[in-house]
Amino acid sequence: MTDSEFNRVCRPQDVPRILRWLAEGRMREAHQGVLRWSSNSTFLVTLALDEPNAPEALLAVYKPQRGERPLWDFPDGTLCRREYAAFLVSQALGWQIVPPTVLRDGLRGFGSVQLYIAHNPEVNYFTLDESFRPALMKIAAFDYVINNADRKGGHCIVGEDGHLWGIDHGIGFHTAPKLRTVIWDFAGEPIPQDLLADLERLYCEVETPTEPLRYALNELLAESEINALLARLRKLIQRREYPRPGPGPNYPWPPV
Repeated sequence: MTDSEFNRVCRPQDVPRILRWLAEGRMREAHQGVLRWSSNSTFLVTLALDEPNAPEALLAVYKPQRGERPLWDFPDGTLCRREYAAFLVSQALGWQIVPPTVLRDGLRGFGSVQLYIAHNPEVNYFTLDESFRPALMKIAAFDYVINNADRKGGHCIVGEDGHLWGIDHGIGFHTAPKLRTVIWDFAGEPIPQDLLADLERLYCEVETPTEPLRYALNELLAESEINALLARLRKLIQRREYPRPGPGPNYPWPPV
């Protein structure tokens, strides 16, 4: 089995095709099977399209809802929906942080299915050089917006084309402050103007009931969680600077 060209290089113009493939492809478990390092049931799968001259199978990460470990602070069965919500926010910002993701039925029931990004697992946040600073500035702002409670160093991966991706966003969008991240490099620094413009646009899309993004988020998150999302966006836009670590646990464990 070989991975698809999209597993190696995922360009913005490829996303609509990849989403269709993720949503409609015939799913089979890859020979690697279960991804053992995950705290929830996670499977590497292949997706094939039943079309003449269809390309090779696409590799994807499948997280079934019924394999989610219960958490005291998040409603049961919602982590896959939060994974998808994070992708939608990433897309709305235009930052291409979260790999293409869909919700669908799979081999073990309903869950999230995300494009697998071919990468070197030895490369993570702690090994990145200064050239990744602009991408990390986006991820740092994104994590505050979605209230990411688990940005480990290993949740930053680099594709074969050098693009920096963020993965594992199942525990986000909580109403209470939950930001736990290893990326505090920019704490207190000004947010670049172009990123602020993207955040302002996102705020308008989430705030407007008739916008497709708001309609989609209504199906994925509680109303209180959407209101908290808007509050975080307002705070970031008004202060125009990256948040600083606050009281409570601000770093994930383990860090990688």
